[in-house]
Amino acid sequence: MKKYIIAGLLVWLPLAITIWVLSWVLGLADGVFDGLLRVLQAVLPAGAAPALERLQRVPGLGAVLVLLGMLLTGMFVTNMFGQWWLVRWNRLLNNIPIVKSVYSSVKQVSDTLFSSSGQAFREAVLVQYPRNGSWTIAFVTGRPGGEVANYLHAEDYLSLYVPTTPNPTSGFFLMVPRADVIKLDMSVDEALKYIISMGVVAPRYEPPPPALEPVAAQADGRNLGG
Repeated sequence: MKKYIIAGLLVWLPLAITIWVLSWVLGLADGVFDGLLRVLQAVLPAGAAPALERLQRVPGLGAVLVLLGMLLTGMFVTNMFGQWWLVRWNRLLNNIPIVKSVYSSVKQVSDTLFSSSGQAFREAVLVQYPRNGSWTIAFVTGRPGGEVANYLHAEDYLSLYVPTTPNPTSGFFLMVPRADVIKLDMSVDEALKYIISMGVVAPRYEPPPPALEPVAAQADGRNLGG
């Protein structure tokens, strides 16, 4: 009976977690949408309240509108006119006390992580942590900079993020010599699956084929042997 229960759990657990994550995302989007509707109810005339309440009862509408809003925002800020407004928007927020410290920090991190030209989280590596002889998977986030670069040869060091298991959203930041890091061929997605599964789901690896001996060398060998 224990074997059957575990087999059933392995079938339903991934589906249940997937549904839970999707429900959380949809709930977050609906919460943003509800907040916008409350603002509209306070601004618009009282006659518009019934229509807004009907919109609020439509399931999943909040998620659709939030995604549509992000799409339209992205289309707007990728042209010259949108860039002009974005610069002024950032300048405004950076001049507000308290807000500027939070906004600028979050913006720098998000620009670094999601930039297509950045190197953060583009490469998985092996590193010895927390002691020599004990290895773990880490992600390259760049090279040491700022004041730290004055004490370290930035060209010879890498900045690494070592995630925890099974929750990779928390972890440790390390600066280690480049020579102490082993580059992996696995993708970042495969490495995350490996970490979250605590090493159970290992990525497939096909070793490179052995190097073929040149034909000329083989012929020389046969001649010498004859």
